[in-house]
Amino acid sequence: MAIAMKAAQDGANVVIAAKTIEAHPKLEGTIYTAAVACQEAGGNAIALQLNLQDEESVAKAVADTVEKFGGIDILINSASAIHLQDSESVSMKRFDLMHSINSRGTFMMSKYCIPHLKKSDNGHILTLSPPIDALQQPFWFKQSGTAYASAKLAMSMQVVGLSAELQEHGIGVNALWPRTTIATAAIKNILGGEEMMDKSRTPDIMGDAAHSIITSDGKRNSGNFWIDDVVLAGTGVTDLSKYRVNPNVAEHELVPDFFV
Repeated sequence: MAIAMKAAQDGANVVIAAKTIEAHPKLEGTIYTAAVACQEAGGNAIALQLNLQDEESVAKAVADTVEKFGGIDILINSASAIHLQDSESVSMKRFDLMHSINSRGTFMMSKYCIPHLKKSDNGHILTLSPPIDALQQPFWFKQSGTAYASAKLAMSMQVVGLSAELQEHGIGVNALWPRTTIATAAIKNILGGEEMMDKSRTPDIMGDAAHSIITSDGKRNSGNFWIDDVVLAGTGVTDLSKYRVNPNVAEHELVPDFFV
């Protein structure tokens, strides 16, 4: 949401395409409240219900976006399912969900957006996935579980592949991942509750880092696995204190995210 809000502040046309149309006790807002927030921030936003596991739903969402706004310049692949469990214990239903959303969903959204991104003056695909070198670090597979780790790194492999495929078209394809945990519903409800939230950074750091990437020249910035604070350092921002959820928590006390 922070990425969409940052784009909206630039007056961008924003499409909130996701599944949640009714409020959930553990998930803040819906696609409709998110669209309203983007409009209030200065953007022109619409909400489209999307089932990322259904090809027809994805194709329709892309077609509706093009019909409404005349094209697509930027795709943010942010949807992700997470379940941390070892391979012996994880159910195949959980495995299938993570791979259908994380890997297949990312591929399918990218596939359907590519013809429109080719027509853009500065097309970008930005995927929220970890550095590809995590493939060579078995520790992370043990830490998060092979099912989840392989689903996330499948997204990263697509960044490598699509950046090569789309280079001749000048489309920037990159990944972005946080240095620390980010205060989201996943952190609060799945990983660590309020204590970990307190030792996290706000989503704004990802919004600011993503904004820097998707406003760069896609012809020159592609195939990279960016970390949020590295991106900001490149723009001259080195004091990250404003992004701490709890200003009384020191930088070294923040919880590192997976795969970094």
